[in-house]
Amino acid sequence: MESISGRSNGGQPTGGGLDGRTFSRRWVLGAGATTLLTTGLTACGSSDGSGGGSETIDAFTYGDDAVKVQAAAVDRFNKSAAAKSAKGKVKLVKVPGADYTAKLRTAMGSPSAPDVFFNWGGGSIRAYQEAKQLLDLTDTIEGDPVLKNGFLPAVLAAGDLGGRHYGVPMRGMQPVILFYNKAVFAEHKLQPPTTWDELQGINAKLKAAKITPFALGGADTWTELMWLEYLVDRIGGPEVFAKIQAGDSSAWGDPAVLKAAETIKELIDDDVFGSKFSSVSYVNGGAPAVFAKGKAAMHLMGSWEYSTQLGKFPSFAKKNLGWCAFPTVEGGTGDIRNVVGNPTNYWSVNARTQNKDAAIAFLKDCASQTYAKALVANGDIPTTAGAAELLDASPNPQFAKFQYEMVEKAPAFTLSWDQALGADIATPMLTEINKLFVGQSSPSEFVSALKELK
Repeated sequence: MESISGRSNGGQPTGGGLDGRTFSRRWVLGAGATTLLTTGLTACGSSDGSGGGSETIDAFTYGDDAVKVQAAAVDRFNKSAAAKSAKGKVKLVKVPGADYTAKLRTAMGSPSAPDVFFNWGGGSIRAYQEAKQLLDLTDTIEGDPVLKNGFLPAVLAAGDLGGRHYGVPMRGMQPVILFYNKAVFAEHKLQPPTTWDELQGINAKLKAAKITPFALGGADTWTELMWLEYLVDRIGGPEVFAKIQAGDSSAWGDPAVLKAAETIKELIDDDVFGSKFSSVSYVNGGAPAVFAKGKAAMHLMGSWEYSTQLGKFPSFAKKNLGWCAFPTVEGGTGDIRNVVGNPTNYWSVNARTQNKDAAIAFLKDCASQTYAKALVANGDIPTTAGAAELLDASPNPQFAKFQYEMVEKAPAFTLSWDQALGADIATPMLTEINKLFVGQSSPSEFVSALKELK
């Protein structure tokens, strides 16, 4: 997906020698990707020509390394009794990652629109929902025990619009986590922080030892966004951004947003990111290297940081990579169990599909143990309610269980702001965040600018 932040939630950052797993997480795959040949694609619910009244439905998906899980699900469904009962089969259409958003948009406005399609929930599907192109799945999910009880509630809700379900989780979870260098912490007798005061004490000790507290790839603005997402949550709770996501631009004026911006300025003035963070990139491997080599002791990053480090600095990943929750902020109302990041990716259903039964039956496979096992084998952490018992088969069971329990226990999982909001708001928002971090605007100017975003 050529996303508003220059990344995609379907894949991790590219570049910098990241391994194959890296391409199956969050970030954009770059310009000039292969063009999808849509010629010959059939309209929603087209006949498969078998003469048996069966309808083939098209499912668009993000064409990265992880697509093999969805391909296997399609093969399994097409041979199942559920497909026979629904009188339908699924045709998987793999769209190159960098082209995904544009190709989906074009297809949705044509007779060749997919029946089912991969997306990021929230703002990524708002335009389709407003155009009445999405099937509201709320009643279907509530009335079906497999779908209703098959997923972690916080993840299912994170992709909602207006409190209604328009998607079913179909990939692994991607929470933002506070990573730390266990060797550096041990050497300086430090413990992972649980409060902001503890974190400030850690920062002071690290700076005294001439170690930068945090790696930050400030050349990529989305890395800075993570800090604001967690600070606003910890200071004001998830309700603050929920109002913004719902379209209340005045909520940018909530005291929690100003306090978060002021806290960011204090961190920068205190040099906790180092003096050159704005020229360091995550995408090219700069920030991960600073962290792995002990030049910085901590790194706030998405869960893909583990596989990034495993690919670039395997010894560090296996021996000295630690992780914990983002700390609470004294006086704040946000629960330390709250999570921000990318809950997962979703399947949504086109309201024009001519075989709703087949589409729903296909979506139910995502709640199955077979599907969850395939995700685990691919290094992902399933969002299914019973996945915990499968995580021993993960490449790193300890880290997998930490992520799963983190999300399972989360009272709220806030979708990354740049994905939750439409591009018309998210793009200027990211510009204002960068201006705050590089000192081109004050916290109050930052808030004033955001309040103007409509």
